Amino acid sequence: MRPAIVQVRDLHKSFTRGTESIQVLRDLTLDVGEGEFLALMGPSGSGKTTLLNLIAGLDQPTGGSITVGDNVISEMSESELARWRTRHVGFVFQFYYLLPVLTAYENVELPLLLLPLTKEQRRKQVENALALVHLSDRMSHRPGQLSGGQQQRVGIARAMVTDPTLIVADEPTGDLDTKSADEILTLMEILRSQLNKTIIMVTHDPKAAARAQRILHLEKGQLVLDTAAVASH
Repeated sequence: MRPAIVQVRDLHKSFTRGTESIQVLRDLTLDVGEGEFLALMGPSGSGKTTLLNLIAGLDQPTGGSITVGDNVISEMSESELARWRTRHVGFVFQFYYLLPVLTAYENVELPLLLLPLTKEQRRKQVENALALVHLSDRMSHRPGQLSGGQQQRVGIARAMVTDPTLIVADEPTGDLDTKSADEILTLMEILRSQLNKTIIMVTHDPKAAARAQRILHLEKGQLVLDTAAVASH
């Protein structure tokens, strides 16, 4: 594995429900190599989405540390995490979360509005991102005019447009038919192999997980198995 771009050490995460403390992650240590495509699997409640959210800086651990690149994100404040996420994390969701009143171009442009870029700089980055996902001819279409697979490709373009350090994907093929899911997974493989993007994907689908380079299984908040994906890369 390449040098780790994500380092998780002795991670703990618990939530309080009433007077009860619920332990979601326990003593979890993990390295993710730069340019690696990693799949996280496990039953509902195993902690995989919680782990993904912690690595993406959407939540903070109860204990332990998380380092992404040169940043110890587990020590950041909420405002620092928000700024860090804008520049370093691209998000891909199961249900796309595109704004229906905006065009594909405008949806992809949204993350760039938080950065100090000119309109021309934003235009170039949006057009490049949409070209990457083969949607240059759909940039003026609204989500309702696109298929599910096309909407997810817009979602991937939006995740890529800031040139992030890390792409996190939560069930990115869960709402797609088999053909569209295969196209999305092929696109994610291209992001890794050609653009050296580090991708962490949560999935329930063994076929989707097999497209990754490595599969980690979580159970009751702990890693129980680490296997190489079946597919050759």
